[in-house]
Amino acid sequence: MFGPFERAIAGRYLRARRGERFVSVIAIFSLIGIALGVATLIIVMAVMNGFQADLMDRILGLNGDLSIYGSGRTISQYEQVTDQVRKVPGVTSATPLIEGQVLLSAGSFNSGGVVHGMTKQGLLDLKGVSSSLVAGSLDDFEGDDAIAVGVTMASRAGLSIGSRITLVSPEGAATAFGTIPRVRAYHIVAIFDAGVNDYNASYVFLPLHAAQVYFQMPNKVTQIQVMVQDAQNIRPVTMRIINAVGDPGLRVLDWTNANNALFGAVQVEQNVMFLILTLIILVAAFNVISSLIMMVKDKTGDIAVLRTIGASRGAVMRIFLMCGASVGVTGTVAGTLLGVVFCLNIERIRLALQSITGTNLFNPEVYYLTHLPAKLVWGQVGEVIAMALALSLLATLYPSWRAARTDPVEALRHE
Repeated sequence: MFGPFERAIAGRYLRARRGERFVSVIAIFSLIGIALGVATLIIVMAVMNGFQADLMDRILGLNGDLSIYGSGRTISQYEQVTDQVRKVPGVTSATPLIEGQVLLSAGSFNSGGVVHGMTKQGLLDLKGVSSSLVAGSLDDFEGDDAIAVGVTMASRAGLSIGSRITLVSPEGAATAFGTIPRVRAYHIVAIFDAGVNDYNASYVFLPLHAAQVYFQMPNKVTQIQVMVQDAQNIRPVTMRIINAVGDPGLRVLDWTNANNALFGAVQVEQNVMFLILTLIILVAAFNVISSLIMMVKDKTGDIAVLRTIGASRGAVMRIFLMCGASVGVTGTVAGTLLGVVFCLNIERIRLALQSITGTNLFNPEVYYLTHLPAKLVWGQVGEVIAMALALSLLATLYPSWRAARTDPVEALRHE
């Protein structure tokens, strides 16, 4: 499509000579604008993808892919239901669970919290907790006097392995003087770091029997937590569980129903950010238009000479198309490399900036996660590259067409 003559002329026009520096400076700024726009878009999309994936992994890893609830507050025949669910194809684990809200107290520390009562095996299956212990061991997670707490709570309350923490429940025994809250102290056997600040600060785990005694639910649980092999394709497993249980009094709620608003908001935000950041590339494309128009104006005499010695309008158009496309392609390649390298080293860059500035750039109490995630989706990177190249090419069409329409007689007359 582009002959050696056209490539030679375009290359000469791209190399600035004396008196033509201003046009080249504009072209350089256009290139930098496209590169920064492409890099910014790749980085932001990667961070949004990483945030969504990390958020899903942590929330599902701590709450289960789906849960089974009773029509009332509790499930009585939970062992039978659990056995039925475990036999369903696609289910990896099913754990009976008691959930209740309490007041947590240790010395001067007082805070509301959530208790999860489950068996030792159930807590071992909860990889978000069992694989992230920072102190203690789950071997001691048994009996009526054991508890596991999060690292944030332990830090705030000054707790360690062997310390005692008191649970206060407002649902106590009714007496003639009113309801007396239930108060019970437990000693800490494990401290975990789930990677989600809310869980580390407010969730505690009790053995199932201890939770049944504390909440006065003998042989009952509040829900059954289920993990599946493929959480992204959970609807077929949910239907199989509903058919296997066959009890209209039980309600099955998977993560798409429980957290659809959260993940839907993240997806909408990702799409909006893509559109907003595309404007950066669009602005850079307008710079390409302005630089090419100035180049065409500056090279009017050259165009007339080229047309006089036999260059066709198509050849002139292709020369300036190459000039503009070179800026767009170079900027896109540079921006892609910059964005990919930044994403692959984003956590190191964050830590380096924190050490230099002395400030916390990613507070887990605000952003819900303990690190800055980034996940490159190469399909999205390809979309960004294609969009940048398309905008750059479109930006070159009008100036190139104007150059091709230049009348050599009029141009030479004015020269």
